[in-house]
Amino acid sequence: MATERELNKRIKSIGNISQVTKALAAVSASKASRAQRQVEATRDYAGKAFEILHNLAAQPGVGSTGHPLLVVRQEIKRAALVLITGDRGLAGAYNSNIIAKVEKFIKAMDVPVAVITIGRKGRDLMIRRGYNVIATYDNIPDSPSILDITPIARTVTQDYLEGKVDEVFVAYTDFVNLVMRIPAVKQLLPLKPLDFAGMAVSEYVSGVDLSGVSDRVYSYEPEPAALLDVVVPRFTQLQLFQSVLEALASEHSARMVAMNNATDNAAELIDILTLERNKARQTSITSEILDIVGGAEALG
Repeated sequence: MATERELNKRIKSIGNISQVTKALAAVSASKASRAQRQVEATRDYAGKAFEILHNLAAQPGVGSTGHPLLVVRQEIKRAALVLITGDRGLAGAYNSNIIAKVEKFIKAMDVPVAVITIGRKGRDLMIRRGYNVIATYDNIPDSPSILDITPIARTVTQDYLEGKVDEVFVAYTDFVNLVMRIPAVKQLLPLKPLDFAGMAVSEYVSGVDLSGVSDRVYSYEPEPAALLDVVVPRFTQLQLFQSVLEALASEHSARMVAMNNATDNAAELIDILTLERNKARQTSITSEILDIVGGAEALG
């Protein structure tokens, strides 16, 4: 049994740790709230952008061959995957869940998969386990803009246009609410504006009313095919941007929950150790009393 002095040191140490976890939980709660507002604000924009892309692709004379990023290749030889994780830990199972999802996905693929990582945790683990990591991006801001995502989107788009890869996927953690997050692997390229099921952030455009959109004929200036050259790459950036926002909101909420749980566990452990310390103190006092009584009897 530990001595009273040892138990006091442990109680003090755990108390210091609980102060740190409580502070981290408060910071993460603030960041999660801000990230949640940003995620919800951009979902409507994603839906309207998809409606425009859908209408452009459905215009007479455009079809599915209106832009190279819309063309589904018949033979898939190589694929790329954008993995979005955090730069730091202390977020519970947030990083490990999405990495496990990605590893299962790569093993199920019949073609080589090149990995592009966003976040140090995913980068370090994928390199350590021998996956083909071709590019890494770290230190994404807590409130990113589309400019922070543009180099990543440009990399995957260029690789697809040059034929280095035939499909591009994105792996991120879908933010549902502060206590629920779902790891997901969705297709990023080629875009399928006439059938968006299975594409990145498709759940946020599934509610868009497309009834009659294909039947509406607008006068575009310039021509729809020329507009697709601008809209399609930007929509790809939007998909990736929305995925990063979902992942950041999920990371902050996961860290908030993990730190709250750690703080609660620390308080529970302090209560247990305090009880053990009191027992140790009682044992020490009883032992001293017995020594005094035994010495008195010996003198008598």
